[in-house]
Amino acid sequence: MGRRFVVERRNDRYYRAAQAEGLRSRAAFKLTYLADRFPIFRTGNRVLDLGAAPGGWSLVASERVGPRGQVVAVDPRLVEPIPRVEVIRSLVGAPDLASRLGPDLFDVVLSDMSPRISGAYATDHARSVALVLDAWTLAQRVLKPGGRWVAKVFDGDLLSEAEARMRPAFDRWQRTKPPASREQSSELYLLGFGFHPGAESEGP
Repeated sequence: MGRRFVVERRNDRYYRAAQAEGLRSRAAFKLTYLADRFPIFRTGNRVLDLGAAPGGWSLVASERVGPRGQVVAVDPRLVEPIPRVEVIRSLVGAPDLASRLGPDLFDVVLSDMSPRISGAYATDHARSVALVLDAWTLAQRVLKPGGRWVAKVFDGDLLSEAEARMRPAFDRWQRTKPPASREQSSELYLLGFGFHPGAESEGP
């Protein structure tokens, strides 16, 4: 990527707008788009943001749930302080993470995790699906009945099987791609509403 990536990013209107508005990343526009169109957040909600660095989604979530809400951001990288956001530095798959999150369940679990891009599409897609399933394994333990789930994934041949594991656990399921996603990107966002604990399908 290197220099070409830097130039393309500087020319990207969402990147420039994020910088101008103090949103930390262009990804904030993706979650804003989703939250404007789908009932993801409610005032006073408790939200878990997986793969949170640099904090763009946590900032949006904190604003949406208001002063009575709480956001817990998880990432092995540093997330600079955000009002009403608790930061836990950890890998999502760490065995002690669920206990560090405490006994209170979450109304919303978000995952905007991306793999380290190799440039080999099949590899990047497989890694992206693996990250989503790691997040999903945790979400099943910490998401409230009736809760909401939002996760980024790269489209590809492994996605249908992954969706078959997640979709049965929700009353409503949605695939979408926000305008702030780059046109050439294969990323999609999966949204689940009305979580039913224990309803996961094992798939084929």
